[in-house]
Amino acid sequence: MSERGKNDPLRDELDQLFADLWNASSFAGHRRGFRPAVDSYRCDDPPRLFVVIELAGVDPQAIQIVLHDRTLLVAGERARPVACGRRYQQMEIDYGHFHRRIHLHEHVDPDAVAATYEQGLLTIVLPITTKAAGPVQVPIQLRSKQ
Repeated sequence: MSERGKNDPLRDELDQLFADLWNASSFAGHRRGFRPAVDSYRCDDPPRLFVVIELAGVDPQAIQIVLHDRTLLVAGERARPVACGRRYQQMEIDYGHFHRRIHLHEHVDPDAVAATYEQGLLTIVLPITTKAAGPVQVPIQLRSKQ
């Protein structure tokens, strides 16, 4: 694949769209996981990438973060609360397994990556570097509301 193909945001979105087609529609009644919302941005002083993922109701122990070269994979599960014989009148919250693959447009330092989980938001800070990195598992630090 060309270098342009690796960094094309439109291609990334199309790849994710086709991957989502394999999941059942929300209107089908049988949901398979969910797709949490992601924001990513760059700050220049110092040069860092930020990835923020909305994961309300997800146990941080159920989240895996893997960094490999210029791809960040975040996966886990939001477990449905144990049923107590209830009958739903409305059912809009998605539960189950999730995974998001975020293509980074720059190399990052795997030894300096930090992840925090606070108030349902997972924030991953990735310091920018000039060299590629191998696969790294990223620990998540929990912060309580101050």
